[in-house]
Amino acid sequence: DKDTVDWDPNFDESRKEPRVLPSRFPNLLVNGSSGIAVGMATNIPPHNLREVIAAVVRIIDNEVENDRETDIEELMDIVKGPDFPTGAMVIGKRGIEEAYRTGRGKIKVRAVTDIEAMPNGKSRIIVSEIPYMVNKAEMIKKIADLINEKKIEGISYINDESDRNGMRIIVILKHDAVASVVLNTLYKNTPLQTSFAVNNIALVNGRPMMLNLLDLVRHFVEHRHDVIVRRTRFDLAKAEKRLHIVLGLLIAQDNIDEIIHIIRAAKNPDLAKQAMMERFSLSDAQASAII
Repeated sequence: DKDTVDWDPNFDESRKEPRVLPSRFPNLLVNGSSGIAVGMATNIPPHNLREVIAAVVRIIDNEVENDRETDIEELMDIVKGPDFPTGAMVIGKRGIEEAYRTGRGKIKVRAVTDIEAMPNGKSRIIVSEIPYMVNKAEMIKKIADLINEKKIEGISYINDESDRNGMRIIVILKHDAVASVVLNTLYKNTPLQTSFAVNNIALVNGRPMMLNLLDLVRHFVEHRHDVIVRRTRFDLAKAEKRLHIVLGLLIAQDNIDEIIHIIRAAKNPDLAKQAMMERFSLSDAQASAII
């Protein structure tokens, strides 16, 4: 309602909609995005809100206080990597660095597991976090199918004990099974370890572009700058419009008797308005407010 962004007609031109929302935080980076269009796709992982905001602040501080550009190394020190809502571990930094520098890269994500010894001498694997975008039920089914097909040896039982307190998948091993070997087999053959293919394609002024970490944050800062400038111009124009009316009312107050005489002597409001505009050099808006 303050002309902060441009508006375009919607799909059937029955109304107008904002071309872009005036977001107050970098939603594209914080919540991530994935989508497929004709001939291109995007896959941006979610990030930690505090880290992303700190990166935005660094770019602003460097420009305002130090009068210099920010390099990508500074931002990579602040934004350590994606922050997946389902937890799990990112294996290695190479994929993250490649994605942040070029806009494209593969990040290996592995479930958080723990090996426990049971009273009966067996071991069990506890899975407490799984990779992002992995369906838990389908993952358990995949493991069960591999066990039935004898493609994974050493597992006697698998059960989902997840509740409101968190995720807990139990994989009970056979007596002779080596837990670390079974776990590595699970990582290799099941969604307990996956790759997240980063593909940071976003629209910049209507054109799809591959963006690195610095580009993504910098474009958001430019967007916020544009929104704040447009909002301030709107507020200024509104204040100036009000000031213009108030100045007219002050002229009327200083000449109240003559104003009343002009209004009473006029045959209709339009003539009264015209007479006031000529006598006191008022604008149409000022004269209308006095009337």
